[in-house]
Amino acid sequence: MTDTSFILGLKQEALRIGFADCRIARADSAPKTAARLQAWLDAGCHGEMLWMEERAAQRASPAGLWPEVRSVIMLGLNYAPATDPLALEGEGGVGRISVYAQGADYHDVLKRKLKELARWLVARETDVDLKVFVDTAPVMEKPLAEAAGLGWQGKHSNLVSRHVGSWLFLGAIYTTLDLAPDGAGSDSCGSCSACLQACPTDAFIAPYRLDARRCISYLTIELKGPIPLEFREAIGNRIYGCDDCLAVCPWNKFAEKAAANLAFAPRAELTAPALADLLDLDDAAFRLVFAGSPIKRIGRDRMVRNAAIAAGNSGDPTLIARLAPLLGDPSEVVSEAAGWAIARLESASD
Repeated sequence: MTDTSFILGLKQEALRIGFADCRIARADSAPKTAARLQAWLDAGCHGEMLWMEERAAQRASPAGLWPEVRSVIMLGLNYAPATDPLALEGEGGVGRISVYAQGADYHDVLKRKLKELARWLVARETDVDLKVFVDTAPVMEKPLAEAAGLGWQGKHSNLVSRHVGSWLFLGAIYTTLDLAPDGAGSDSCGSCSACLQACPTDAFIAPYRLDARRCISYLTIELKGPIPLEFREAIGNRIYGCDDCLAVCPWNKFAEKAAANLAFAPRAELTAPALADLLDLDDAAFRLVFAGSPIKRIGRDRMVRNAAIAAGNSGDPTLIARLAPLLGDPSEVVSEAAGWAIARLESASD
């Protein structure tokens, strides 16, 4: 087993690179993950995210993805917002974008930092193999982060850190090194249910259990077809993701006040984008506006669909003129959402 001085150096290097925390778990330290994942999939809570189902065996445990792994180095990167993420609630003319997507694409930022730490490790341990992962691989980052002691999975199912609260990107380094593990995180949610009560669409079927099919993040990002009518009013002006359950977590108040991560500084055009402008986007304009953003992966049609629903909830009849051309849009999800929005705005103005 690698000595403690090496592990201390590893953690110090992680902090120097910019990670908020670095902890270690054994590769077999989350034995309940497979059963919990399968039960969640069997209940259909993953919705259209078929990739969760197709790679469930690899996702269930680190060894399922890479049999040689012995230890998992879990890293947390702070993206705590400098302003209140709920400040735009009810602002009908603008769209609300989740905090994590207002700046640079976290996949790129996090992977660069993971690779930098991996180079440091390889330079000191030549007889080692490793792999780095962000959230595009079948890795259960949150259970592993809890097993490593970065925090615990809160009732909103996301990781909560005593140092950073609920605002933490997670990355993993799988390695063949046998590293001494840290202690697992302990649940400190207590009797608090603020996150469950804050959910606009009642997506939590129980504490610690999320039905993605009801979650605004799923509905506005992962769902390719029409958003179910029952959730449209509750979506309000959210056009990409939702921060409500994270924002109300009391642990954010007690977390250490870390310096703002400049890599995730919000772009001015993404902090409060005008719905009228979003409704006018064609494919080329969408790619231009969202270049370098994680938002680019949903494509123009889903973004305009989301903007149309937000427009329908805005109470602003002047947006009807921007919605009307979308009735003939080649995308059925866009034209349907535009029709719904126009009908809603016309009804409100009668």
